[in-house]
Amino acid sequence: MVSVASQAACHSNSIHLSPVLATRAARDVIEQSVAAVFSVPLGEMRARTRRKAEIAFARQVAMYLAHVTCGMSLTEVGYLFGRDRTTVAHACALIEDRRDDPRFDRMVDNLERAVARLIFALLHFHNGR
Repeated sequence: MVSVASQAACHSNSIHLSPVLATRAARDVIEQSVAAVFSVPLGEMRARTRRKAEIAFARQVAMYLAHVTCGMSLTEVGYLFGRDRTTVAHACALIEDRRDDPRFDRMVDNLERAVARLIFALLHFHNGR
């Protein structure tokens, strides 16, 4: 379960940072975290074209995290990742199905927590400047 504080970390409502910068910061944190956990090149994850299955899967996890952890709409996530909203919906459904595996569920849960905390710290750091 994602706390309200986690969702607030992805938005700039209480932090003086433009929503665009907050959203980009969230995307960057999510992509970098997922790339590190899945050991895939960040550039490959950000590619606009299809890639190998393991890279596509890492990108799907990243889109899922943006939707679930940050509370972004499917359309917002699609825009942010250069994908269609239906592609994001498919990714989220796929990840939800895989969460039946306890090991995978723990990994995603840990990523959700880490991403929320990193985004929160990053936004507060920028707000303190």
